[in-house]
Amino acid sequence: MKILDRYLVKQFIQTIFFGLLAFTLIFVVIDAMENLDDFIDQNVTADIIFHYYLVFSPEIIKLVTPIAVLFAAMFTAGKAASTSELTAIKASGVSLLRFMAPFLITSFFLSCFSIYFSGYVVPMANKTKLNIEMTYLKKGLGSSSANIFFQDSRNRIVSISFFDNATNTANRVSIQDFDAQNLNSMTGRIDALKLVYDSTSHLWMAINGSTRNFSGEKQSASYFKNLQLGDLNFTPKDLSSKQQKPVEMNLDELNDLIDSQKKAGNNPASTQIEYHSRIAFSMASLIVVLFGLPLSANRRKAGLAAQVGLNILITFIYLVFMKVSQAFGKNGSLDPVLTAWIANLVFVAAALINFPRVKQ
Repeated sequence: MKILDRYLVKQFIQTIFFGLLAFTLIFVVIDAMENLDDFIDQNVTADIIFHYYLVFSPEIIKLVTPIAVLFAAMFTAGKAASTSELTAIKASGVSLLRFMAPFLITSFFLSCFSIYFSGYVVPMANKTKLNIEMTYLKKGLGSSSANIFFQDSRNRIVSISFFDNATNTANRVSIQDFDAQNLNSMTGRIDALKLVYDSTSHLWMAINGSTRNFSGEKQSASYFKNLQLGDLNFTPKDLSSKQQKPVEMNLDELNDLIDSQKKAGNNPASTQIEYHSRIAFSMASLIVVLFGLPLSANRRKAGLAAQVGLNILITFIYLVFMKVSQAFGKNGSLDPVLTAWIANLVFVAAALINFPRVKQ
């Protein structure tokens, strides 16, 4: 069986490669046509455009991998069925499950690699892509973070108008403290022109500002030139990461963000869904092959073209199902982990129900 397995795996991998290449080129061409006016208006050079689509490709590959894998499995099995190779294989005593084994094992390893690819490679590429967009397609946008607003702890809110990553300096800062028993009651407030981070002492220094304390209807105020703040829970690195979009964060950064959101008393459901969805979506290649391959391994009167349409339809139904479940999860209707994995669970269940009905 090793010869047959090598033959099927070789055909499977080759078709995956050409499928990824074809789908990626189609996406790139369509996107290039949409952005052509922006490139011309901003006088973007050819090498920048090439770099842009080079770092955009990982995101496209991540999205089209399940389609390419299912298409490759369907094409390889369908071709074997149409040329009677599958009939000869079954006649030699090979079951459909044994025939599927090379496809499933290859898809499993590809899914494992996809976890790393979508969890680390794609976010790194997305950072570069977004930087190119800000620098060359949207003039006036800098690399520094602006209008930062976050919850530092359960009863503290921090507002920063502008943060300079190069000097670790926050400008026009407001720190508001609230009563832990009554979060609608403010107990103190610090306003400062600047907030500078001392990397030696790992503390923030507020410069040129005022402090105000509130107690019932009474309040007091004082002014300072320099005030060391030792009870702040964030660092310059945290300020930079807070401004990152989820598509720019790798799995480790998402996990750190979840922990910080929990510590601050915020609901981390949306970030948890993003984290678990990356892992769940990476397993989509295995799931769609498990569901679609038995259908393609049987010769049908409608022919190969109908099988192509059917299996691509299955893939898009899977993607739509996943997006809809994410919407329910972000509304709080579903547990974040269940939200990420529910599409996989449903399709695995459907595959197990469908498999005994397939002609062995």
